Amino acid sequence: MLTVSELSRATQVTPDAIRHYVRFGLLVPSRNPDNGYRLFNGHDINKVKFICRAKGIGFSLRDIQIIFDHSNDGQSPCPAVREMIQHRINENRNKLAELNNLQNRMDAALARWETMPDGELDSEAICHLIEAIT
Repeated sequence: MLTVSELSRATQVTPDAIRHYVRFGLLVPSRNPDNGYRLFNGHDINKVKFICRAKGIGFSLRDIQIIFDHSNDGQSPCPAVREMIQHRINENRNKLAELNNLQNRMDAALARWETMPDGELDSEAICHLIEAIT
């Protein structure tokens, strides 16, 4: 049996991350009756490594819980995993398109502002550079 710090060292994950996974329900340790410490087993090492791998390719903790639930129910999680990753890919493509549009607007604004003089403060204007954007 491993304590939080021992599991942390074995998986190279911070103790706070281990505790977070416990609070989230991804890890369910037993308790030492003498001191109340959380105790983990060897299977928990594999679970933490799995969590790290899954997070590394874009799965959320909620996704990982769904994967664990499928596995615990004796079902292959692979179809759900494919569906989840396709959803994440679509989300990422949409976010990238939004970021590219924002970058283009920022580049255009900066190019325009380089030829504009600094504005004078008055009671109506806050920053004429931003106010000039249409």
